[in-house]
Amino acid sequence: MIELLGRWLAHYYHGFNILQYLTLRALLASLTALVLSLWLGPKMIAYLQRLQIGQAVRDDGPKSHLSKSGTPTMGGAFIILSIAITTLLWADLSNLYIWLTLIVLCGFAAIGWVDDYRKVALKNSKGLPGRYKYFWQSVLGFGVAIALYMMARSPIETSLYVPFIKSIHPQLGLGFIVLAYFVIVGSSNAVNLTDGLDGLAILPIVLVGGGLGIFAYLTGNSHFATYLQIPYVAGVGELAVFCGAIVGAGLGFLWFNSYPAQVFMGDVGALSLGAVLGCVAVMVRQEIVLFIMGGLFVAETVSVIMQVGYFKMTHKRIFRMAPLHHHFELKGWPEPKVIVRFWIVTVILVLCGLLTLKVR
Repeated sequence: MIELLGRWLAHYYHGFNILQYLTLRALLASLTALVLSLWLGPKMIAYLQRLQIGQAVRDDGPKSHLSKSGTPTMGGAFIILSIAITTLLWADLSNLYIWLTLIVLCGFAAIGWVDDYRKVALKNSKGLPGRYKYFWQSVLGFGVAIALYMMARSPIETSLYVPFIKSIHPQLGLGFIVLAYFVIVGSSNAVNLTDGLDGLAILPIVLVGGGLGIFAYLTGNSHFATYLQIPYVAGVGELAVFCGAIVGAGLGFLWFNSYPAQVFMGDVGALSLGAVLGCVAVMVRQEIVLFIMGGLFVAETVSVIMQVGYFKMTHKRIFRMAPLHHHFELKGWPEPKVIVRFWIVTVILVLCGLLTLKVR
């Protein structure tokens, strides 16, 4: 909206052309989302407390978590609101990639909201049944994947790019739809599994979102893309603004979600933020890089798969408790230590992902 206004005002004063600079709008989007998130946070927390929308805590987990019972959840709603408002303000609204990411953000947030509402308001411990949750995730995932496939203007936009081996990029054809679907839905559920400790998931979301924002900017610039030997996708650079909004809104949420948390994001935040990270990775053709930068999410998901599979076969456990962060808690690590160490691992993984830009 502001980008369009700046374009119109530039006819009368050329100084307004500054609002066309993508890097400036990405930075302003981060600051705007941060301010919005900090402003909305106390209001949302107070509202959730009035409604008694409190977190239910499992009694078979770490005993230190019992004190968290009743902490407001569904706080991810103000992250989503901050990102959406900021994107509408600073992004080029004629860009289809922006609208697709907003659809994914709001669509997965709606699924998470229903799940959270059934758990905390209707006191239904199962929330939204898994088959319905997965069905609607699949509808959105396949819908966006098909839309991206139909939007592709060249074979480069439906090819698989392998980090460190930039000369190999096999054409996927219709396989692109399957890959995009699994990345979007898989990323959504992986982030949701990681969101189990105060601030554990949100900072990795911020870090990975910032890393993908750099990829979006470079992928949407033909000169940088050619120099770095990464795919050039026209228009995808605008996603840097969206990623900037994720960074700002996420940091604002962390202000209230850091240990000890005043609010939890709930499925409304985790499912939607995970899905948009996957969506952006698909759009910038960096699915494998997402796998590297989001290695924490991958490890948490794999720990659950291993635990469930091994228990079904042997009736024994590999980990003391899954996801992985609970295993370390039950080993005696204090919760803040688990959180900070997992953050450090994510910083390293994001740097490794960014390293793929230069290493050939």
